Amino acid sequence: MKPVQNNVLLELHVPDFEKVKEYYGKLGFKVIWERKPEGFKGYLILKMSANILCFWAGNEHVYEHPFFKRFSKDTPRGYGVEIVIMVDDIESYYKKVKGFANVVEELTLQPWSLKDFRTADPFGYYLRFTSYHDILDNGNAVP
Repeated sequence: MKPVQNNVLLELHVPDFEKVKEYYGKLGFKVIWERKPEGFKGYLILKMSANILCFWAGNEHVYEHPFFKRFSKDTPRGYGVEIVIMVDDIESYYKKVKGFANVVEELTLQPWSLKDFRTADPFGYYLRFTSYHDILDNGNAVP
């Protein structure tokens, strides 16, 4: 059976699903389904338009992951990663989000002719919000 979405899922490891639902809910994401945290079994799926984010653990067990436990608990969770979220009306969306989010780069027209802005979520994930576009179109490459 061929999936209807793409074949890449972004799974963010976080210690608190309530904080995720509060923050991402303000961004416009809705809970699709959730398995309440219980040991290593917590899982949360959020969706906004065609943007889907997955979250794992939701409790202190996130720090016991075999790979990630090598790092200090205060390491920003998203260091070196940019999560791109596409929205319909980037200017209106920016006005909404800048009232509560930690905006780290203001709304700007980029050299590739799309406007975008960037925020950091409560766990340190670096989010880029941009207008909908076809990423496979090489016309979106920087000239």
